[in-house]
Amino acid sequence: MSKGPTTRFKVEVLDGDRTSRREDVVTTEEPLELRLEWPGRPPEPLVVTMRTPGSDFELAAGFCLGEGFAVRPDAIRTVAYCTDVKLTQEQQFNTVTVTFDGPPDREPPQRYGVTSAACGVCGQQSLDELAERDYDPVDPVEAPLDVVRRLPDVLREAQPTFSRTGGLHAAGLYTTDGRKVVVKEDVGRHNAVDKVVGWTVLNQHSRQGLVLVVSGRAGYEIIQKAVAAGLGMIVAVGAPSSLAVDLARRFNITLAGFARGDRCVLYSAPERVLR
Repeated sequence: MSKGPTTRFKVEVLDGDRTSRREDVVTTEEPLELRLEWPGRPPEPLVVTMRTPGSDFELAAGFCLGEGFAVRPDAIRTVAYCTDVKLTQEQQFNTVTVTFDGPPDREPPQRYGVTSAACGVCGQQSLDELAERDYDPVDPVEAPLDVVRRLPDVLREAQPTFSRTGGLHAAGLYTTDGRKVVVKEDVGRHNAVDKVVGWTVLNQHSRQGLVLVVSGRAGYEIIQKAVAAGLGMIVAVGAPSSLAVDLARRFNITLAGFARGDRCVLYSAPERVLR
């Protein structure tokens, strides 16, 4: 079976002239293969992503929404671990099949390949393909400045595995008055976003009016996933990239970066952060 979110190792610690040995808790990273299936079509491998085990079904559902395969709310029929008898038990719990009620809303490519924990757009045909995808308009979201400023700290308080390892990103969905809806952790920031979005898909929870908060930087893939999920405000602890700012402005998403303490930088739609 797939490991949990952490793995223990015996390590040697060098601290100045002192040497000590102890057990250390390290973030688990394992491959997860996603397969797509629909009536008349056997399961076909789509992508292998490096992830932290846990919330695998949410990750799969969120990925399918973000990549345009499951735009309709009821497009996904089931999400399950693979039961292929040819696979070992560990492989079965590292393979997830997403079954659709009919053909996906977007024709899957031949295969994305492998995406690392550090990138979410790796394996895409091109950035132009993403830019030309037909997304619905994103509903604007307004939130008070004091809420925007404190959201990263609220997110940090909901990261139990990070507190133990220091090696995980997190993403959370919050109401505009700062109440937590869902928080997920993962070694990849894009996976964490897929997990929280996938949670809303599998639990049929509305994303309207929610704020996406991410623990690291806001790259292009984070904004793209927010656009696909219809999220109108993003708050990031780190910096955005130029492509991220361009995409946020194109879709009229409020993007706040460097949100730490009393400071934040508004890169797009600043009028929706209420002062």
